[in-house]
Amino acid sequence: MPAADWKTKEAEMLKLIEEIVNIESGTFLKDGVDRVGRALAREYEALGFRVHVDEQQERGNNLLITHPEARNPEILIIAHMDTVFPEGTVAQRPFSRDERYAYGPGVYDMKASQITTLYAIKHLMETGSDSYKNVQIILNSDEEVGSVHSRKLIEEQAKSKKYALIVEPSDEDGTLVTGRRGGGKYYLTVAGVAAHSGAEPEKGRSAIAELAHKIIKLHALTDPEKGIHVNVGVIGGGTSSNTIAPHAYAYIDVRMETQQQAEELDFRIREICSRADIPGTSLELKGGITRPPMIKTEASERLLKVVQEEALKLGEAVADKKVGSGSDGNLTAALGVATIDALGPRGGKAHSKEEYLVIESLVPRTKLLANLIARLSSNLSE
Repeated sequence: MPAADWKTKEAEMLKLIEEIVNIESGTFLKDGVDRVGRALAREYEALGFRVHVDEQQERGNNLLITHPEARNPEILIIAHMDTVFPEGTVAQRPFSRDERYAYGPGVYDMKASQITTLYAIKHLMETGSDSYKNVQIILNSDEEVGSVHSRKLIEEQAKSKKYALIVEPSDEDGTLVTGRRGGGKYYLTVAGVAAHSGAEPEKGRSAIAELAHKIIKLHALTDPEKGIHVNVGVIGGGTSSNTIAPHAYAYIDVRMETQQQAEELDFRIREICSRADIPGTSLELKGGITRPPMIKTEASERLLKVVQEEALKLGEAVADKKVGSGSDGNLTAALGVATIDALGPRGGKAHSKEEYLVIESLVPRTKLLANLIARLSSNLSE
């Protein structure tokens, strides 16, 4: 494709990125996530792809996108439509750009990746490659909170695939991701007994005091040297300062390096929360391990080399790394599927008001993804 044509494509991509960035799509805003989904479905359907809507009640709908001429596609591409930002963020700071960067909620994580994926498929079709028929795409709606409602769909489709290409954004240097820590989310509620803290405190049973016992025990599970971290990040409870607290709650985040650690950590958390330290209080624990660790395997190492070879052909040397955060790559890797993550465009400061996208990385990452799909499909019979 001529260089001038790519300049036109870059402008088109930025226009679509602006459109979906300016749609409010925090994970819990189902209507907004579905609006993003409809905008992307429109683009794929215009290319002749079939879009299956995996309907959800509590979250946005997930989309499964496949060309009607696909025959047992070997490549699964996963991108998420949700962001971490609360309702009203777009009104405060909609899409904007300067000569080098684009800004806005989710512009980097990961709405730009949605568009580079779309244009990689367009490029394959425009250049006469049939490799787009070897691809299945999942656009999911709740990655930012652990892919709880999309996990079943991802795992069902991943089981039959040879490769998983996760288009989470890359860092400023364009580094790929081949390893991630596993993670889990728990929600603990404590019921106590209300009483006046001055007139008859002996009749009360403090849910907050019980929660405090649990926080200390949960944080004690952290072992930095082994890569285990437990964080009680949000707490609440009580009704007034002069009332023995009748209820309390905590949101708990956990991270680990290995599957064995995940199983042991889950057991220990449930054990800690199975009995009260303060008689008369009771506990309820919900949640669990949401993402198994993503561990580099021989298969993913081979896939990495292919990606690096294709990047070199485009004039870019890319390294890989392991990171502490999770993604949908954790799910595919745990099934034994060769997985490469962070294939999206470059940028930084995700989940913050300073989030930015490096505009000049849009075309190179589109080309890399297209060439990678073609390379991985080159062994297929015509």
